[in-house]
Amino acid sequence: MQSPFETAPDAAAIPIIFATKTNWAAIARELPEQARQFAAANDFTAKPGKCLTLPAPDGKIAQVVFGIEEESSKSRDLFRPGALPGLLPPGVYRFANAPHDVRLATLAFALGTYRFGRYRKAERPDVRLVPPDGIDVTDIARMAEAAALARDLINTPSNDMGPEELAQAAQALATRFGATFNCIIGDELVKQNFPLIHAVGMASTRAPRLIDLSWGDPAHPKVTLVGKGVCFDTGGLDLKPSSGMLIMKKDMGGAANVLALAQMVMDAKLKVRLRALIPAVENAVAGNAFRPLDIFQSRKGPTVEIGNTDAEGRLVLADALALADEEKPDLLVDLGTLTGAARVALGPDLPPFYTHDETLAEAVAAHAKGENDPLWRMPLWPPYDSWLDSKVADINNAPSGGFAGSITCALFLQRFVTDAKSWLHVDIYGWTPSAKPARPEGGECQAARAIYKLLSERYG
Repeated sequence: MQSPFETAPDAAAIPIIFATKTNWAAIARELPEQARQFAAANDFTAKPGKCLTLPAPDGKIAQVVFGIEEESSKSRDLFRPGALPGLLPPGVYRFANAPHDVRLATLAFALGTYRFGRYRKAERPDVRLVPPDGIDVTDIARMAEAAALARDLINTPSNDMGPEELAQAAQALATRFGATFNCIIGDELVKQNFPLIHAVGMASTRAPRLIDLSWGDPAHPKVTLVGKGVCFDTGGLDLKPSSGMLIMKKDMGGAANVLALAQMVMDAKLKVRLRALIPAVENAVAGNAFRPLDIFQSRKGPTVEIGNTDAEGRLVLADALALADEEKPDLLVDLGTLTGAARVALGPDLPPFYTHDETLAEAVAAHAKGENDPLWRMPLWPPYDSWLDSKVADINNAPSGGFAGSITCALFLQRFVTDAKSWLHVDIYGWTPSAKPARPEGGECQAARAIYKLLSERYG
């Protein structure tokens, strides 16, 4: 990703003035008469999101005025400045005054320059920002680059982003940072005791695989990331309707965000022994597809009855989590686009997270707020654990009642984590349904920035 920043201060950078409806009159009084009249002629009132370029006497841009919410507004969008790259003419700009949060505004500006142009021309805005004083621009650029990676991977359609291509993306990342890379493919999954990953992916002509990336000093604390890599989800024999399949290219969003998070950790050289595990499959329909009421033994040992083939993400994560748990990591994190129930409860922008570690939960919530990467804690509610009971196996992957779907998914995954010191599960959506400032419609980087800052605080 090309940097959106002008590294050397540029005295000729065009100033961007942030204004609210309340302070606009005072700001306008300080403008040159010609600029003030131009703003009045354009009926500019500093409405949030409105942008006005003010001309200099020679016809060039003298300055830009951009409307933001009031400081006291309950609906304040700290990423509002992320709309600027799509509104500004080409050039180099600087912040003339402080928005509500200068660091987040700088990050939003960087995130707002993203365009997905693999299949048709989509030129990135030719705008650059002179970073405000006191901003760690290297860290901002690191997060923006990682977000672009996650978005690119999710936005790529499944015909070009199957299990093999996802593995290639992980291998390229490993090569870039000198990490070790391994991949267990096809029937070898059965031989090496990953039966659930194999069961979900065996109906596809594209072989399932378990991607395994390791980096860092083995003496450092072990941090393991597990990402759901379902490269397309038909629902299996419990077939989704066409409307439900429409954006299932995003069902590898957990894997995409794990790779984005791993990239940030490695680029920042955090003092961790990092491991990233991605079960990469396609949940397809064929004569050899796994069926409702089939029973498989998991890597961990418990037998799993298939209550629904469309609850496949938790199955592939179960085997990967079991492998991760065997190393007893200090922190085990899994990310996955898992349940529609999470969207019903919290919508697309607010993923729920689960953990028994109260200190970890407080830190996750704090960093989610601090990074404008929203997350909301939900409970691992013990009374619902019995809903996973099966009459013929140790556990059922999909309770029939339909209630508390995100919680029961978390409780299912919890069965496969017994030895990690701390475990964090995040049920992300990985998609922005309609464009917002700094967040274009399409694949989205969710939870990765918040977790990266948490890891930076702990292991930086």
